[in-house]
Amino acid sequence: MAERADLGLRKSAVLHAVVEAYVRTGEPVGSETIAEHAGLGVSSATIRNEMAALEELGYLRHPHTSAGRIPTDAGYRHYVDTLPAHGRLRDAQRRAIATHFEEAILDLEEVLKGSVLLLSRLTQYAGLAVPPGASDEQLVRLELIDMGPTLMVLAIGQHGRVDKQILDRPDEIGAPAVAAAERKLRTLQGSTYVDSQARLLQMAAGVSSDEHDLLLMVADVLRLATRGERAAHVVVGGASNLADETQAWRRETLRRLFETLEREQEMLSVLQDVAADDVSVTIGAEHPTTGEWEASIVTAPFRSGEATVGTIGIVGPTRMDYLSAMASVRAVAERLSGIATELDQ
Repeated sequence: MAERADLGLRKSAVLHAVVEAYVRTGEPVGSETIAEHAGLGVSSATIRNEMAALEELGYLRHPHTSAGRIPTDAGYRHYVDTLPAHGRLRDAQRRAIATHFEEAILDLEEVLKGSVLLLSRLTQYAGLAVPPGASDEQLVRLELIDMGPTLMVLAIGQHGRVDKQILDRPDEIGAPAVAAAERKLRTLQGSTYVDSQARLLQMAAGVSSDEHDLLLMVADVLRLATRGERAAHVVVGGASNLADETQAWRRETLRRLFETLEREQEMLSVLQDVAADDVSVTIGAEHPTTGEWEASIVTAPFRSGEATVGTIGIVGPTRMDYLSAMASVRAVAERLSGIATELDQ
């Protein structure tokens, strides 16, 4: 980014004005518009020269059918990199976030589902989240519940994750075997899902056949919880907002984005690629997939203490209100960090 840091004050101000005008209107921006509304104190001719220079440097481009110019990915990047580190939320956004988290229950997965919808409402883009994966999550409860003809395995993770499965009870397994297996499960509190699977297999090797079968059944429930759809996955909310942005995207580009949102593992891979230690903005061709969509992704991690446990963010067109999007994502991530930390204590 170093070569983009020396535009000088006037070129940078003109670029900022073009980006903000284009985000606001969706129309290519002419020098007269900037001269009239941006308050730069220079003539339309001077602004026209600066815009021509910015085009030559690769920050603006000239649509064939218009005399105005629009930002390139590099133009958006320079704009984002020179925004204040902590943008301010609008009052309505602040109230919406406060209300959402005042009403949130202490189940992180459920809070995340609400949070992606909240971000979608705040930004009018699609909200995205990657919840904590089960593999490294500690168990706060692991129970085998006798329900007569069936058995229920109940696992509750430290971040409010709940996995439960009803299993047919083999005829030969009596109440004493269930009670004995239940006592062994209590010793696994505080172990991770993966470690608990390994310990259950070890326990099963040294007990009666009835207990052996029960412990293997529980181990299988934990194994399934860390595989497939219940493992690392993406929560998406408000994708319908993207359909309202058809003027910002070609139909084919929008179709590819929707297809990727439906292919969860591909979307997860993109979010893992763009993750960072703070609010991160990926613009268009800075990533192969977002380049294909002509989209931008704004994400932030949420933490329990110092440990990152998940990701929250939004995806939308490159013609995005970056300042508002970044402030909203940061604020929601900070609230999620508070809940995750509380759940771990």
